[in-house]
Amino acid sequence: MTRILVVEDNADSREILTLELEAEGYEVCAVGDGLSAVEAAAQFHPDVIVMDISLPNLDGLEATRRIKAQPALARVPVIALTAHAMTEDEARFRAAGCDAYLAKPASPEAVQRVVQQLLSHPDRSHQAS
Repeated sequence: MTRILVVEDNADSREILTLELEAEGYEVCAVGDGLSAVEAAAQFHPDVIVMDISLPNLDGLEATRRIKAQPALARVPVIALTAHAMTEDEARFRAAGCDAYLAKPASPEAVQRVVQQLLSHPDRSHQAS
């Protein structure tokens, strides 16, 4: 079963996304801050990470850097989920290790579509909106 780590500080958004992904057959671990994301990634070993960028305790970019610095997690695709989707932001996301990004508000269907794209083509980066 494909494992997805959802990192989102908004409890309602985190719950909706978790329920939608579980309904599609994914095993989901959901956390609400960047430090928890780093810990959960090491323990849960996800196949994909959906990472909010604006997080408490540790922002999503630094959490992504720390996750990608772990050899066992370095190739796990990360989807940045952010309200900051300007052209110059893409370079920051990519530099931190994000493989794709979605602008908020992103529908659960859009997240599922990018997850499926990354799983079927793991060496390709994606931009979505």
